[in-house]
Amino acid sequence: MSESETTPFDFPCRFPVKAIGPANRGLEALALEIVARHAPGTEETDVTVRPSRGGKWISVTIRIEAQSKGQLDAIYRDLSAEDLVVWAL
Repeated sequence: MSESETTPFDFPCRFPVKAIGPANRGLEALALEIVARHAPGTEETDVTVRPSRGGKWISVTIRIEAQSKGQLDAIYRDLSAEDLVVWAL
């Protein structure tokens, strides 16, 4: 493994991917579609949505079985490229 690929995680592992953005704009479906593209087998039951106290924002957490750092990098790259995603954690 090269130094650029080092990570504190032992793959495969359960990993929460989080996307935060405006509420009521389709973020949940968008985030699930992007994550499922990179983590086949991801289903709606893997998704948790939490609204902000004021209801303006939502946090979408999708738990996946991560296979590699490269897979996670690709997910975050695709999430970050979307206008609806304000933060990808």
